[in-house]
Amino acid sequence: MSRSGRLGLIAGGGDLPAAVAARCEVEGRPVFIIRLAGFADPHLSRWPSAEFGMAQIGAILKALKAEGCTSVCLAGIVNRPDFKTLKPDLKGASLLPGIVAAATKGDDALLRKILSIFEVEGFGVEGADDILCGETLAAGALGSVVPTPQQIDDLRKALHVAEKSGELDIGQGAVVCDGLVLAVEAQEGTDAMLRRVADLPADLRGAPAAPRGVLGKAPKPIQDLRVDMPVIGPRTVELAAAAGLAGIAGVAGRLILIDRSAIVAAADRLGLFVWGETR
Repeated sequence: MSRSGRLGLIAGGGDLPAAVAARCEVEGRPVFIIRLAGFADPHLSRWPSAEFGMAQIGAILKALKAEGCTSVCLAGIVNRPDFKTLKPDLKGASLLPGIVAAATKGDDALLRKILSIFEVEGFGVEGADDILCGETLAAGALGSVVPTPQQIDDLRKALHVAEKSGELDIGQGAVVCDGLVLAVEAQEGTDAMLRRVADLPADLRGAPAAPRGVLGKAPKPIQDLRVDMPVIGPRTVELAAAAGLAGIAGVAGRLILIDRSAIVAAADRLGLFVWGETR
């Protein structure tokens, strides 16, 4: 797919939308951002953008076409809404029954339905990882810290649990310590899960002075990797350290890195490993 046309960035919360927009800026690629009300960071307004409610589908499509966008990228955190409270425009109202029906089948069915709306309107769909030019976790250690054999066992189990959870459309992450599953990510997201781990009894988990356990993140086997690929950033490393974990693991090539150099600096400073496991 050509990446020369103007990109329409459908932006939710978190750091990923800004990273995508910044990459477009560096490459000289024009970008127009749809800031989803209640989710997108207000700082995204530094780029050409407009704010819409998530059910204003007709207005969003009209804006993308008016701005000459040829493809779209969905990036950022968007929590599942209470569909009864949405205020759709005319186009949104016509599509909402199909969206609600897809939502009953799980988050991934919902995302596929949303992607199909843009594709039917003639937009290409690009993954954030492609736009970020391969800023994904490579195989092996990212920084200077390397996991021990016992930690390798923990990280492999954490990734296995995350993948099995993903098969059920639950989440993308899990925490394992000395073979014990401490947490599985669901709708709360990775940050909240790590805070939950930090509140567990001290004998179940590690501590910053004596870290144990691993956060594993893996894409759901059923998901479209153009959207919702797992992401970590420096904040993930900080929260993992605060939870007493020894490291973070992901599937090589399937975990997006937000600010690779900052992740490495934080991991090395805190003594955590960041590991890419081959599959």
